[in-house]
Amino acid sequence: MDYLPIFIRLKGQGVLVVGGGHVAGRKARLLVQAGARIRMVATSIEPAVAASLDKTHELIERAFEADDLVGMALVVAATDDNSLNREIHDLAIKRNLPVNVVDQPSMCSFIFPSVVNRNPLIVAVSSGGRAPVLARLLRARLETLIPSSLGELALLMGRYRASVKQRFSSFSQRMRFWEHVANGPIAELVVSGQLEKAELMLRQSLEESNEYKGGEVYLVGAGPGDPDLLTFRALRLMQQADVVLYDRLVSPPILAMCRADADRIHVGKERKQHTMPQSEISKMLVSLAQEGKRVLRLKGGDPFIFGRGGEEIEELAAAGIPFQVVPGITAASGCASYAGIPLTHRDYAQSVRFVTGHLKDESCELDWEHLVQTGQTVVFYMGLVSLPLICSELIRHGRSPDTPIALVQQGTLPQQKVYTATLATMAAVIESQEVRAPTLIIVGEVVKLHETLNWISN
Repeated sequence: MDYLPIFIRLKGQGVLVVGGGHVAGRKARLLVQAGARIRMVATSIEPAVAASLDKTHELIERAFEADDLVGMALVVAATDDNSLNREIHDLAIKRNLPVNVVDQPSMCSFIFPSVVNRNPLIVAVSSGGRAPVLARLLRARLETLIPSSLGELALLMGRYRASVKQRFSSFSQRMRFWEHVANGPIAELVVSGQLEKAELMLRQSLEESNEYKGGEVYLVGAGPGDPDLLTFRALRLMQQADVVLYDRLVSPPILAMCRADADRIHVGKERKQHTMPQSEISKMLVSLAQEGKRVLRLKGGDPFIFGRGGEEIEELAAAGIPFQVVPGITAASGCASYAGIPLTHRDYAQSVRFVTGHLKDESCELDWEHLVQTGQTVVFYMGLVSLPLICSELIRHGRSPDTPIALVQQGTLPQQKVYTATLATMAAVIESQEVRAPTLIIVGEVVKLHETLNWISN
């Protein structure tokens, strides 16, 4: 290592910042977050920089003097004058003061890392001054993976360190307890903002046993297919589940983002072919959770929009199993966006309806009279097989045969295809193509916008 990563306590300590421009201001603001008292010296301090520092800090508009170093714990040189930077560096080193000369690693006894701040939890990333852009990019990636409320969990754990040490005599027992807190329902309660419940559960766990034995179920929407559309919470839960129950609409790239050693159980359904009946899926969720496992029920799209999520959590609630629901981007929103078809538009559609086009006994019983209204977009889920019937019924109930219609195949994925036609011609268009599920059907004037707003090539 070129640098030893350490964290310095600067609360109440004086820090000299030489320079009054944008860069100096950025460094000063970071130091203020750590509780430092800033002494900024420059021949000219930009008004925006001065405004960012309150009256508890010193702002001195004049040339740097050696005495400015007196009483300082740390020094930052952020000027455009190389000879001045060298002078500040040499004087600081002579006084054994840590010094950072901005953008000159050879004159830095310490460097500023890219910081992920979840106070009191701090994550710092550094490239040793060689590739600061790369460090910032990695920090941005970490920002997406570390919940903003994780600092609250660190504070909660800190408050109970002494109690846990008193309760458990061995280090291994304490480790198991804290792992339960950090990886289990207590952490989830904190992340979801239920701090009082989290603290109550921690106290109960501390009093009752040295290891939590119950399980939990995560009902997570995986979105329409593109892994980049996962929510932060979905990804976090996917990484901590012991068992994953997934359906056929979950794309392989998303499934690969689950915890590597988690058990995977396919419970998908296809037309006339159910790998596992819904009732058995619900019972399996209850059974696995009762065994003490963290169970991820991963569903394509959103679990509460034609996903039977409500049925599954009814079983969990009846059995007293803790659960949480993470919404996903539903297929209608994802596929329409990736096809360049806004579901609502001031000039074309003022409302949108989601319906299922699933055939039952070769018929599709829907409220057709209300689906043919003008100024409305209608989205059909699971309607590929019933597409000819959908088109004919809409026409029969009064929708113009010239109404635009789009079929989006494998939306949001690299192999996405979009077919457009009219209600009168779509059946013939699709008949000549090899269309594969999953598909989504969009009916309405908004489909006209696909040609001009399509930002992804088929």
